[in-house]
Amino acid sequence: MAANIEELKKQHPPFEVVLGYMHEWAKVGYHGIPADLVDLMKWHGIYPQRPQEDGYLMMRVKIQKGAVNGNTLRTIAGIAEDYGRDFLDVTDRQAFQFHWLTIQDVPDIYNRLDAVGLTAKGACGDTVRAVISSPVAGLDAREVIDVNDLANELHHYFSGNPEFQDLPRKYKVSITGLPEQEGIHLINDLGFLAHKVNGEVGFDVWVGGGLGAQAHLAKRLGVFIKPEEVLEVAIAITRAYRDHGFRQNRKKSRLKYLIQDIGAERFREIVETEYLGRKFTDGPAAPVARFGGVDFVGVQKQKDGNYYIGVATTVGRITPAKARLLADIAEKYGADEIRTTPYQNLLVPHIKPEFIDQAIEELRQLDLAPNLTLRATTIACTGTQFCRLALTETKARTAAAIDYLEPKFLDLDVPITINLTGCSNACTRYQVADLGFMGSNFSGQEVFQVHLAGSLGEAQRTGIKLKGRVPTEQLHIYTERVLNYFKQNKAPNESFVQFVDRVGTEPFLPDNVLAEVVA
Repeated sequence: MAANIEELKKQHPPFEVVLGYMHEWAKVGYHGIPADLVDLMKWHGIYPQRPQEDGYLMMRVKIQKGAVNGNTLRTIAGIAEDYGRDFLDVTDRQAFQFHWLTIQDVPDIYNRLDAVGLTAKGACGDTVRAVISSPVAGLDAREVIDVNDLANELHHYFSGNPEFQDLPRKYKVSITGLPEQEGIHLINDLGFLAHKVNGEVGFDVWVGGGLGAQAHLAKRLGVFIKPEEVLEVAIAITRAYRDHGFRQNRKKSRLKYLIQDIGAERFREIVETEYLGRKFTDGPAAPVARFGGVDFVGVQKQKDGNYYIGVATTVGRITPAKARLLADIAEKYGADEIRTTPYQNLLVPHIKPEFIDQAIEELRQLDLAPNLTLRATTIACTGTQFCRLALTETKARTAAAIDYLEPKFLDLDVPITINLTGCSNACTRYQVADLGFMGSNFSGQEVFQVHLAGSLGEAQRTGIKLKGRVPTEQLHIYTERVLNYFKQNKAPNESFVQFVDRVGTEPFLPDNVLAEVVA
């Protein structure tokens, strides 16, 4: 991004003028766009695709509360077919992403999205990104509160709001209603986590989470707020970040650096005195997640007696043809709803008991069987195929590794999270996975650095960065040997985090694991 981005954002307010610019740029083509304004398209969900000089674009589309109906999913599939060379990705922020677009395509794509109530505004850029929420909101009997309405409220207020088009950096919000199963609040700038205090439903509030080259798990504000206060508190905290966040160095402009510098207690005081106009109510912490990588894959009973089926994509990629058939299944057997999840998977809710077998069989025919396997708990970023920042290829390599590994470890009695990213930016959260792989370049060779036993669950920690590197072509070998060692030596129901804490890191060092490997 241009070095003078702070000045550019003020000269060309992204939500007020850039959309108009893009309609003009569509007439002249990509190479007619002023070079210093290209990155302002991010505020409308668009990035230049690698290699940038070719003029192709990626587009990210926000999915309100992570749910669409069949007609909307078919519209998304149609865009991928007509403009995106059949590439359609589910992201780890419950969004959809297209590739191979041109600037000339953008006006029609926006018209199609608008017709079904979708927007790309605010999907990227220095603003409030997509609000992510519980994939099973309103479904799971264990939830403290159905957060769907609150997620909608947050989405409608912040999405494309000019008041927040000039934040110091990107800003991510989550709201979850199932604290014992989710941990995503720990890695968001602002996270609302539902729980009960003396029988009253409310939210624990967390701030300053974010990964990347310097990972920070969020800190508690130490408050307990009522559901009706969520939007007000979100506005106050976001304004405080807008006005007090650091802007001198983009690498140190996320909210996590402000919290690191002044502390959560001082930040709370700023929010109370300057933006909220009152003191927060103190409150205890919500229960911690037992397993922060759960993605609700499989057949699960809803609290109303119906069922939802969670299915695993392969590293977030699904063809438009499969998306259309998934829409058919949701219409035939469910309530015409498909949900996206923060782990690049999909979920079909509201299926009546008598239709479960038919729905499962049709999903199997799409290679979307509802089984909690390595495929369901492995995610990968865009990688060098399309991303300008990536140093390694990710999607195809990880998909091939999963095809190789999955049949070998169907009998694991605990889930394993494998997160793989093509650079240090942590778009797929490599620091909080059981096995986190970060792409880098060493002596001209693509390699992965290993981050071991990170956790959004009980441990609530970032992974241990191991010495040594895994050559990309040996990713599947390294992972197979690590998982075999784990399977052969673990105690019953012992998690990977618990196992690593017991045996130490030495058995997982790449040089030890890959000794005598024949590439």
